[in-house]
Amino acid sequence: MLIALAASLLPTTSYAQPLLGPTKEDRNSLTLGLGGGIAPEFEGANDYGFQPGGVIQGKVDGFEFQVRGPNIYVDLVRDSADSRWNIIAGPVAQLRFDRTSRSDLDDPRVALLGTRKTAVELGGYVGIGKKGFLIPPASLTFDLVFVHDVAGAHDSYILTPGVSLSSPVSQRAFARFGVSIDYVGGGYSRSYFDVPALAHPGALPAYSTNGGGFKSVGSTLLLTHDLGGDNRKGWGLFALGGYKRQLGQYARSPIVRDAGDADQFLAVAGIAYSF
Repeated sequence: MLIALAASLLPTTSYAQPLLGPTKEDRNSLTLGLGGGIAPEFEGANDYGFQPGGVIQGKVDGFEFQVRGPNIYVDLVRDSADSRWNIIAGPVAQLRFDRTSRSDLDDPRVALLGTRKTAVELGGYVGIGKKGFLIPPASLTFDLVFVHDVAGAHDSYILTPGVSLSSPVSQRAFARFGVSIDYVGGGYSRSYFDVPALAHPGALPAYSTNGGGFKSVGSTLLLTHDLGGDNRKGWGLFALGGYKRQLGQYARSPIVRDAGDADQFLAVAGIAYSF
């Protein structure tokens, strides 16, 4: 089994399902992954930097769990191995470090806006997957994630519907392509995209978002390759590429339009070991 990377590096993905190859049939399992890659320093930035990431994923008595960087997901529904449908539902907890450190604010105009608090986002996710879509080994999954900040960082919510297609491409290789869109509340919009009027010669122009809305749409492509003969255990490699586009009033924010870029890219690679 192979793993992708920490969700902290992923701009968009289908969160509700594992970032691995075909699901293990074992009721108890564990996969550890370590990787790193290039990602924007914050949402909407045009400055990129190297970011390490780690993942832990497995099963305990048939219940799946995933720890992707600062995020944790638990699937409370156990599906039988011979079922053609995969039902997904469980809690989500994640941390958001967007613009929490001055070291990430290379643009002096964005630095004038100051840092943000770390967001603690709690919620849940539901989804359904159909095995044998188009070809027997492929699966199509729809999911929906909802989280709300409880730490007062943006005091708002993020709603993320997504769809992904997964399939082995050889005896040792696996691919997953996913598309998702983020809908955010007004508090999120104000915290990360509004610009106050500042009496400074180099400041960005004042800007106010108009409540919540569809913030961004993006896609990811995951490729994995087993180094051994058993995809349930041993070493493997992974690579992931991602793209996200800021939409509407979020793309028009001076933080994105003037100091950043509405087009966001991600490239990650790493190694994993399964027990």
